[in-house]
Amino acid sequence: KEKERKEKERKEKERKEKERKEKERKEKERKEKERKEKERKEKERKEKERKEKERKEKERKEKERKIEREKGEREKGEREKGEREKGEREKGEREKNRKRERRKRERRKRKEKERKEKERKEKERKEKERKRERRKRERKKRERRKRQKEMGEERHKNIF
Repeated sequence: KEKERKEKERKEKERKEKERKEKERKEKERKEKERKEKERKEKERKEKERKEKERKEKERKEKERKIEREKGEREKGEREKGEREKGEREKGEREKNRKRERRKRERRKRKEKERKEKERKEKERKEKERKRERRKRERKKRERRKRQKEMGEERHKNIF
């Protein structure tokens, strides 16, 4: 009887031990499952964050590119406008210079013409002066000859 009781106790003990081990195993499995689930969720959260970060970075870069493009277009427009204005300014300057040069040439031409005219008049005046002097000399010469001739005739009369 005692033997049976002991056997019964031993079996009961084994059964309890088995249940306890089974319980522990199930608990361990449950915890492992929870841990894996937690890791999976954490991984998903990180992936989501990474994608969001990439999306924001892409948007920021696109915005920067757009700003740079607009800035480039604006600068190009300003540069073209500046070059156009510079071209117009230089064209105006060239036109002014051409007019100035033309005026200078015309003034030089006019001065040269005036100088030549003055020289011609001076030459004419000198020529007239020379002719007048010559006529004066010739007249004096004629008068002197005439006087000498008369004097010669007078002398001839006196001699005879």
